[in-house]
Amino acid sequence: MTITTCVFDAYGTLFDVSAAAREAAQAPENAAIADTWATLATNWRNKQLQYTWLRAIAGTHIDFWQITQDGLDWAMEAQNLHDPALRRRLLDLYWELKAYPEVPQMLRQLKRMGLSTAILSNGSPKMLDAAVTSAGVGRDLDAVLSVEEIGIFKPARAVYDLVGDHFHCTQGEVLFVSSNGWDAAHAAAYGFATVWVNRAGEPMDRLPGTPHRVLSNLSTIPDLLLD
Repeated sequence: MTITTCVFDAYGTLFDVSAAAREAAQAPENAAIADTWATLATNWRNKQLQYTWLRAIAGTHIDFWQITQDGLDWAMEAQNLHDPALRRRLLDLYWELKAYPEVPQMLRQLKRMGLSTAILSNGSPKMLDAAVTSAGVGRDLDAVLSVEEIGIFKPARAVYDLVGDHFHCTQGEVLFVSSNGWDAAHAAAYGFATVWVNRAGEPMDRLPGTPHRVLSNLSTIPDLLLD
């Protein structure tokens, strides 16, 4: 079946989640993370994801902004960082994340090809609106879909249902792209064609589904649809 709709995870896929810690570390007043910002960014992201899974399992949903703050608090404490000003700066920067360099051109090319494009994310609507605006990619997205519509995080099947509900398309018409191997795997098991953007060269997750393609960045996504 022909792909009509390309759907992207947001954080770590379109938007560089390490950028907040990397940028904060460049300021003299944040010398405490000058050499350890990458560890902070990794711990922050890992806890952010872990808390979504745990809350989904426990049925204790809160929005992604609170999850993001909780993950940062854990990551800062793990490095013995007790600096309210640094915390505020990191959170402020999270609202200003930039897209990876190849993203704007890739999205424009998909639109020129006549495809529908969307984000499907754990992010709250306000967070996603801020990221889309900061990255300047809003005109090349037809929809920004948030799990807040249903109150449960990925990889619940109800999250992937949002795509068909919005675009009135079948699962086989969707190409889903994520930097999270577990997300791409579950989307594949759901019935989407999937691409895992494996920027870090990680091993394949052992899950029921398997991503159909693995790429190191997003630049060749349009080429896949010409095959």
